[in-house]
Amino acid sequence: MENAFGQPQSVIVFAGSSDIARALTKRLCAARAHTVVLAGRNEQLLDEARSEALSYGARQVNAVIFDARDPSNAERVVNESFEKVNGTVDLVVIAVGQLGDQEQFENDATLVGDMMSVNFTWPVAALAQIRNLMVRQGSGRIVVLSSVAAVRVRRAKYLYGGAKAGLDRLCVGLADSLEGTGVSLQLVRPGHVRSKMTIGAKEPPFATDVDDVADDVMKGLAERTPIIWSPPILRYLFFVLRHLPAPLWRKVTDEVDR
Repeated sequence: MENAFGQPQSVIVFAGSSDIARALTKRLCAARAHTVVLAGRNEQLLDEARSEALSYGARQVNAVIFDARDPSNAERVVNESFEKVNGTVDLVVIAVGQLGDQEQFENDATLVGDMMSVNFTWPVAALAQIRNLMVRQGSGRIVVLSSVAAVRVRRAKYLYGGAKAGLDRLCVGLADSLEGTGVSLQLVRPGHVRSKMTIGAKEPPFATDVDDVADDVMKGLAERTPIIWSPPILRYLFFVLRHLPAPLWRKVTDEVDR
């Protein structure tokens, strides 16, 4: 159960070896999360993340190996992760995602299928079982990493943005479905984040670092903000951008992506 200060003490992080997830996990452990499950594909990186969590105050850290390109494993992976907590799960973080190379992927059905599985299908399948288990326990919070790319999809990243848009919209509805259950869902919409995933990509305005995103998520958790923007200014920027006429939107985004 969350402690008297509303801080989660048991946490499951899917894609626990990703840069944003690691930065967030360290902060959660420093804020008294003592039981952590890190799930991901890269065992070596998960070991590094496990060591970080222990050094920041966790007492028990377990790992679960899975591949998000295979949605058929989602229910099993969720069940295994909950079992390793061996008690009430206070917080589940879904940080699964793949940016991919638009030019390389867009004409390859196999690559596109894998990308959609990672960014949309696997998280949605996992959320179905997470919802089931958390509603059954009657408490807990879910944090899902979406993207500002989901707010309005642009040509240069329509595969990634389209998949995240589907996840984003689904999570808004899922959050509504949880009203009155004791469970809640918070959606995170980061902008461009300097991380392993974006190495080599052109840096747009308002780019940020993984530590800044983690700080914004921690603040959003404390304030129970339904949608967490990082950096916060993007909330106001996209209020305007989402309403631009299509020709103007294409012109603006072409300038950014050029």
